[in-house]
Amino acid sequence: MRFWQMLTWMEPEQILDVARFAEELGFEGVLLGDHGVYPREVRATYPYSPDGRPPMQADAWYPDCWATIGAIAAVTRRLRFGVSVYVLPLRNVFEVARATGTLAILSGNRFLLGAGAGWMQDEFDIYGVDFHTRGRRFDEMLQVLPQLWAGGMVEYHGALLDFPALQISPAPSRPVPIYTGGASAIALRRAARHADGWIGAGNSPQEVPAILEQLHTLRREAGREHLPFETIVGLKTPPDLATFQRLEAAGMSSGVSYPFKYTVGERSSLAEKKRVMTDFAQRFIVPLAHA
Repeated sequence: MRFWQMLTWMEPEQILDVARFAEELGFEGVLLGDHGVYPREVRATYPYSPDGRPPMQADAWYPDCWATIGAIAAVTRRLRFGVSVYVLPLRNVFEVARATGTLAILSGNRFLLGAGAGWMQDEFDIYGVDFHTRGRRFDEMLQVLPQLWAGGMVEYHGALLDFPALQISPAPSRPVPIYTGGASAIALRRAARHADGWIGAGNSPQEVPAILEQLHTLRREAGREHLPFETIVGLKTPPDLATFQRLEAAGMSSGVSYPFKYTVGERSSLAEKKRVMTDFAQRFIVPLAHA
């Protein structure tokens, strides 16, 4: 099993040091969070908490994903990086294709696009993007992005995306991996049919095997079970070696080291973060790497 360090909500000035240290410790990669804007008042219900309240406030840090990942790529050599998850249908498909394709080129294909449909209607309203068609827009973007990354002229005529022949250069040497999020039936079908992996939004250990089995079944039905597919799952329970071993046997590819907000508090020093990461590596990365 591989492990990813979450960088969500952490102090931006510490990100590069944390990423370098994650690489030294043997983490597979690091993951950022994403929101374009965060309104003072949020009317939308957060779908991943019992009370519908999001775990963040308007002052939570969301540095620009592409600028941050570009900087991480420049100071690391092996580490992978992505977003958990980027609100894809909120954005312009051409801007996303150019930025992510460039990141793939400059990082030696270490970047993955973690993408989700988005839950905060307030954010879509501010952007002037229709919230209710985001699923269909998401699906069309998943079709268009690999074509744009492939290079050459691309023409597309869909219900929501419609453009004449055009080209974005330079193109990466291979398509950027796309990992989708979401736990609904629609989201799992989307992952099975269109994605290279799935990113959970926080699951109990008891429900993970059923999700993995459902993804396997859906991928088999889509004729894609032979293709590589990674599952990155953050658990709601404290990290436990036996639990990771059991879920690895069930097919879970990667685990998560929680955002530092949950391990050392809202604000913490770089030394405190390194201590938490070192402890995690010694307890889980090392024994599971040699299992």
